[in-house]
Amino acid sequence: MLEESFLRVYDKLKFEFCRHVFSLVREREGSLSAMEAFSLEVIHQLGRPTIGQFADFLSISQSNATYKVASLIRKGYLTKENSGADRREYYLVLTPKYYGYVGRMDEAIASAVGRAEQRYTQLDLEKFAALLDDVASELGGAEAI
Repeated sequence: MLEESFLRVYDKLKFEFCRHVFSLVREREGSLSAMEAFSLEVIHQLGRPTIGQFADFLSISQSNATYKVASLIRKGYLTKENSGADRREYYLVLTPKYYGYVGRMDEAIASAVGRAEQRYTQLDLEKFAALLDDVASELGGAEAI
């Protein structure tokens, strides 16, 4: 029962995310491709990665990652911030333009959570949050998440 419920929520989130991504993909100059939108999500989840970390996570070449990053910088979704110590290394930093587009997805989740907060006790919500944290830990994945 728990697995079925979790998969149902996961599928709905995936479905909504895909709809959201494809609403951003337009057939005009400067718009995001689906691959670029997914790349931004990976960068967001990695939290200020270097180009090398981004490439390693996706198992793509450094040159392919550099090409993707350059396109996202040109479109205004990313900037590069010098690491300081090693002036050859840069962190990938998401811009306000990215956060403007991702905010719509966050609003939908916040709305659903707000309705749950009105229906359930604080203790129920705390137990549910702990359960979600345990599931997230068990899923593993990117160590940065």
